Amino acid sequence: MTMTVTTRGTLPSYSTEGRAVFPEGFIWGAATASYQIEGAARDDGRGPSVWDTFSRTPGKVAFGHTGDVACDHYHRYPDDVRLMADLGLGAYRFSISWPRVQPDGTGPTNTRGLDFYDRLVDELGAAGITPYVTLYHWDLPQTLEDRGGWTSRDTAYRLADYAGAVYARLGDRVRNWATLNEPWVQAFLGYGSGVHAPGRQDAASALLASHHFLLGHGLAAQTLREAGAQEIMLVINSSPVLTPAQANDPAAEPSEADAEAVNRVDCLLNRQILDPVLRGHYPAEVLEIVERHAGLDHIHDDDLRTIHQPTDVIGVNYYNPCIVRSSPGEPGNPAFPGTEDIEFATLDVPKTAMEWPIVPTGLSRLLLRLSHDYPEVGLMVTENGAAFDDVVTRTEAGERVHDIDRTAYLDAHLRAVHAAVEGGADLRGYLVWSLLDNFEWAEGYHRRFGIVHVDFATQRRLLKDSGMWYGGVIRENGLA
Repeated sequence: MTMTVTTRGTLPSYSTEGRAVFPEGFIWGAATASYQIEGAARDDGRGPSVWDTFSRTPGKVAFGHTGDVACDHYHRYPDDVRLMADLGLGAYRFSISWPRVQPDGTGPTNTRGLDFYDRLVDELGAAGITPYVTLYHWDLPQTLEDRGGWTSRDTAYRLADYAGAVYARLGDRVRNWATLNEPWVQAFLGYGSGVHAPGRQDAASALLASHHFLLGHGLAAQTLREAGAQEIMLVINSSPVLTPAQANDPAAEPSEADAEAVNRVDCLLNRQILDPVLRGHYPAEVLEIVERHAGLDHIHDDDLRTIHQPTDVIGVNYYNPCIVRSSPGEPGNPAFPGTEDIEFATLDVPKTAMEWPIVPTGLSRLLLRLSHDYPEVGLMVTENGAAFDDVVTRTEAGERVHDIDRTAYLDAHLRAVHAAVEGGADLRGYLVWSLLDNFEWAEGYHRRFGIVHVDFATQRRLLKDSGMWYGGVIRENGLA
């Protein structure tokens, strides 16, 4: 069927009779992360990361799982790239393992480690798949953590050195570079609540780490740009912050106290990251909290100028909205320093196996809000997906995974993406999380996000029904 483009005001409308069709050139792909899929934890000179240490700490990861083997992507990448090609993926977002490239986080590069990414990029190129490289997806070299990790200002400078080393090897074939993945998560879950590596539980450390992540982004962006990088991205975990009433009715008016709670959490979750990067300053509400918990001495005079580098795209990782309301006397959430008197609530809606509420409209609200507030930067959905309790069943045609819940989840969220595009969001593409079932951080291997099932005992890959469905969406560039 031929797509017709009509005009509604100044916005293009991408539609056909009964179908949601995406703009020509819309990027379809999938995403993974190094520690979650590569395995080969001790191969070819790789050093230990904070996640190697954390996963070996009793009680930190479900069932004592580690990423030592994961999906064995390090050895099986040619087969995985063939899977991507069969699905019709146009893009593959993966991360570089810093301790594979610089085992101690500094000094000369490990040639054998870089050789792996060299081979992977060439394999993707031969398959016609565009590589989207994320330089840092949480696997900090343990040696740097021993020196203070992200609470140390020096780590930001080490990130820039590492970025330069990777670009020198891959920059001739890689156009798209993300400096960091979800700095908020690592800062506040890794150093604040301690549920992620490195497992510290200290508000001041989390706030220092958050600033140093942004400084590292700015320094790495400078290094990449000076070396010739064409597109620089920062990937964030972002959520609309809403009261329970607003989640059910966008027109609902919160009370003054609830509105203050929403604004405070939005500043901590979203604007604490976006405003320094895209506007060159912190929200006043954030600075007040930082000063109270950590002081301001770690924010040097020129830091915000360094952080505020030209950024081409913001990668948006969306899973669910953040639901809050005023609750006098409620203690502060350790992942959100400064949230005394605020309750983090849930919604009476269907949930994923992670107990995350399924709210597709939150994604369209988020994308439209970001486009409205930060019109100078393009957007890409760099992660979106869901964990469900998959079952492999045997049929006459062979084994299958009939993951209807995941297919329904993806369908609903892609319709939300389409609504945002029609509403004017400058959205470049959509990358499903995740290509493969993998090591799901503190949840180990028992939470499956993949559109490809992985039998971790045999490493056999099996395309799920959701993967077949997603391949059809890609072929049609739209939804029926």
